[in-house]
Amino acid sequence: MARLLQVDNCSQQIKKNKNLTFINMTSKITKTALVLSLVGLSSQVFAQNQSARFSEQPFRTWSVGLHGGILSQNTIFNGKERDFQSANEGKSIGYGAYIKKQLLPALGIQVDFLRGKMEGLRANDDNGSYIGGSSYETKIEWSGSLTAVYNIANISINHENAVLIPYAKAGVGYGVAGATTTNVPLSANEGYKERVFIPVGVGFKLGLSKGINLDFGYDVNFVKSDKFDGFESGSTNDRFSYGHVGLEFALGSKEKPQLQNYSALANLRKQSKEESDELRRALSTAEQNAERDRAQYAKDMGDDDNDGVANKFDKCPGTPTGTVVDGSGCPIKVQREIIKETKVVVTEADRKVVDEAIKNLEFDLGKSTIRATSYATLNKVAELLIAKNFSLKLAGHTDNSGSMALNLRLSKERAEAIKAYLVSQGANASRIEATGYGPNQPIASNKTAEGRQKNRRVEFTLF
Repeated sequence: MARLLQVDNCSQQIKKNKNLTFINMTSKITKTALVLSLVGLSSQVFAQNQSARFSEQPFRTWSVGLHGGILSQNTIFNGKERDFQSANEGKSIGYGAYIKKQLLPALGIQVDFLRGKMEGLRANDDNGSYIGGSSYETKIEWSGSLTAVYNIANISINHENAVLIPYAKAGVGYGVAGATTTNVPLSANEGYKERVFIPVGVGFKLGLSKGINLDFGYDVNFVKSDKFDGFESGSTNDRFSYGHVGLEFALGSKEKPQLQNYSALANLRKQSKEESDELRRALSTAEQNAERDRAQYAKDMGDDDNDGVANKFDKCPGTPTGTVVDGSGCPIKVQREIIKETKVVVTEADRKVVDEAIKNLEFDLGKSTIRATSYATLNKVAELLIAKNFSLKLAGHTDNSGSMALNLRLSKERAEAIKAYLVSQGANASRIEATGYGPNQPIASNKTAEGRQKNRRVEFTLF
């Protein structure tokens, strides 16, 4: 009797040592899981933001504009050569509109429309002096031109919508204009005629809002005629300038930025800040989830009633200390009969039942939960164990992906899950051994996906 008590005390001490070892392993596994989860979430957030950063950006590319200003015979290209001494710019008014299609951030195609009139005083008499009392008036009935507009710069660092956009433009135009002269010798009134001209210009735009720009411009128009002002000097073709100010309105959805105003640098800074904030939130969430998972894992793998079966697999929690239980933690009657040893014969039919169970065995990804599709073949294994009183060894294996601690835990839990299921179907728990080997016994190379698939297995051995 004393010897039996001594053996029982030794068993209790061994169980306590196992529990301490389990607690230490749980702590290490939890720390590893926290690091892996943080890295995984960080990678996921980075990948999602990279995809968003380099995805196609929708823009507004069509716009219309209205403008008005001063028409003048004086241009930056005239120098001292002009048909009339001065321009009556107080009465020389022009106005117009345009439609624009932005092809690239720096390049657009624009159709301009212009009307107005110009007046000038004191015609040149070809002797270096001017004729007093002489004048002209040219009316532009209508004109249209097609120009290419090149944005020299898009200056904005802190705002997606550019604040300042200097530009240059050039193209070809066509229109109808007529001139009337007064006291100009050898000149006659020039009726309305169709004329070709070459417009060039510079200017800049100020972004007032996401869809409205203030436009300042200066255009010089080279007319293919020497009688645009009604006076034929015989030397060079006429030219006139148009200094104007106007408003440009972007067409399309207000949610989309204008292509010509869009500042990629400002947008990159904005997205980088958003990514940083998102990563901080993801890391905070990962820490909270890891703490919750650690607590849940400690609860699941603990053994509150000290019956040797983890809480997660214990179907009869709270059994009294010293109660003999089966693989699912439920009390069983101790068989005290002396069982005569008999030779176990495993037939090919028996092995076939086990092989079918192995082939159909499936778990939830990264878990020890057996999928319902595996129940039918596992039931046949349970029937075989009951009918022939076989013993069964379950050996769980994994590939080398992940940490050693995580793989050892997963392989052990899967083997224990199969044991618990077979016992729930009537198999003798004392005849089923469940062991987890993790990645320590590979049957193929872990360097290939096919090899890793073969290494992720649970082996059934009848004896």
